Parts: sequence; structure tokens; C-alpha cells
Amino acid sequence: MIQKLLFTLLLAPAVLTAQSYAPAAGQTGSTAIAKSSTVFKSWATGINVVRGPQDIANPTGPLASTGDPSGALGGTSTSVVCLGDGGSATLTFATPIVNGPGFDFAVFENGFSDTFLELAFVEVSSNGVNFFRFPSHSQTQTTSQIGGFGAVDCRYINNLAGKYRVNFGTPFDLSDVPNNALLDKNNITHVRVIDVIGTINPLYASHDSLGNIINDPYSTPYPTGGFDLNAVGVINQKTVLSAKNFDLTSVTLYPNPTTDIVYLDTDQQSSILIYDIAGTVRKKLPVAQYNAIQVSDLSPGIYLFEITIDEKKTTKRIVIR
Repeated sequence: MIQKLLFTLLLAPAVLTAQSYAPAAGQTGSTAIAKSSTVFKSWATGINVVRGPQDIANPTGPLASTGDPSGALGGTSTSVVCLGDGGSATLTFATPIVNGPGFDFAVFENGFSDTFLELAFVEVSSNGVNFFRFPSHSQTQTTSQIGGFGAVDCRYINNLAGKYRVNFGTPFDLSDVPNNALLDKNNITHVRVIDVIGTINPLYASHDSLGNIINDPYSTPYPTGGFDLNAVGVINQKTVLSAKNFDLTSVTLYPNPTTDIVYLDTDQQSSILIYDIAGTVRKKLPVAQYNAIQVSDLSPGIYLFEITIDEKKTTKRIVIR
């Protein structure tokens, strides 16, 4: 108890002087959004996870392993997927995110207090190939390492996921991402969450957009190590047209070229015929809502995707490598 009191007293001056960014959930001026908020229109529906090591200083050691990736899908689960040091999760959505008024989506972590914060970078893509990172800033001191169960003041943190405790999302505004010809901010199909390696050891440290080392709890050499992703909630999403008024010219397939999966950028029910260059049907997909089409079973070459929506047809050319 005495040790805990001394720790609190030592921490207090830093807490009182940290005022650059929004404070903890529930405090005046906080940007935290409760998971139960009605601002969320939808949640991530697909995920691909690349786990990092439990301790980056032991890169050949065990990887983080706690949690099934599906635990980070939808908005009702209390489960998480643990990413490990430098691990990542790439999430997809049934309806693309758009750059609307205010914040556009939020990322949820399971920090058990307002100061135990495991952080992550956030990147977005509109084609699943080219990703662009939110500019981030950490003003946390880098003279001494924050321990595995140490404290981080969220008022030193900006545009890093994990800023807020469990059940409160860290929101992101697409306007903060610099414009780029390869990014359509009104058609965000992928959000990537990348664990911040919290060590201040320059051999392994993560840096914010200004080049500052980011100091957060390290090391966490457990199966639960790294950022614990719980959910990604969508606030602003693309308006879905009815089939009657749907414009087929807006349908896109990506990435192109591809090797294993083709994503279909529409929420409409469709049927799909896949032809090879000789005109032979290689796949016939019945009417359904397709977001991802597996093509790894097709030989490399040029294929035509004939997409039919409400008796209207369009054909797209895809190269499979």
C-alpha cells in the first residue's frame, strides 16, 4: 500500500502538467466515445492479423497468442485479439467509411484503467494495397522506461489508438490524414491497427510523426502482450443506394492485380461469372452479397468478372498473378 501511495505521489506532478490533448474518458473535454453510443452505424466485419513477438528484444521468442481475431469483429463482443510487439490487424467493412462531419470511426482497446494504456498506430486504405497513417504525437517523457504495468497520461497522446480505457473508443477524423492521389477518403475499405513498441531502446523503439520515441508499458512478455484490439466502430459510412437506383459504374474490384482475394466495393446483392481470356466460365457465383471473392484457386492470367445487379450487368478486368 505504501509503495502504491508513493507511486501515485510521484506520478501526480506529471499528470497535472500534461495538458496538450484531450483528457480521460468521462472528463470535460474528452473525445472518448462510449461503445454503447448511438453514433456508431456499423462495425468491422473482416480481419487479418499478423502477430508480433511477446518481447521485441527476443524476436525469435514466442508470439503473442491470446484471442481469436473474430473477437475484434462486431460491436458486442468483450473479447480481444492481442497483437504482440509491432503486430498488426487489418480490418474490412461491409460498407466503406467516409470522411464526414467530425470523427469518422473509433478504435477500442481493453485498458483496465485511465492510465494503463497500450497504444497503436492507425492507418487507412481505399484499395487494400496503399495504406496511409494518421499523424500521431506523443509527449510522454523518454528518459525512463514505463514498466510493463506502468502509467501513461492520455493528455500527452494524440491520434494513437488505445488512448482510452476499455469500452471507450479513441476516435479518428479522416481529415487529419494528408491528401494523396492513392487515397479516397470517401471510400475507406480497410483500417490497419499496428502495435506501438513501447520501449525507449532506440534499437526497437516506435516513433510518432515528429520523430519522438513513444514510451508506453514495456515489456509485456506474455501471450497477452501488445495492443489488445476489441473493436472498430464506424461513425460515418457510405450511403447505400437501392438496387433500383444503383449505378453499376460505381462498382469496383480491388486490388488489381491480385493473388488470392478480390474485394467487391458494393453492398448490393449480385451474381458473378468469372471468365478466362478464352471466354470459358471458371467460376459461377449465385446471387448473394459479396465483399471478398476467393481467387487463389485460379491460375495466373487475365480474367473478366461479369457482375449482375438487379438485371443490370457490368464487366471488370482483373489480373491474377
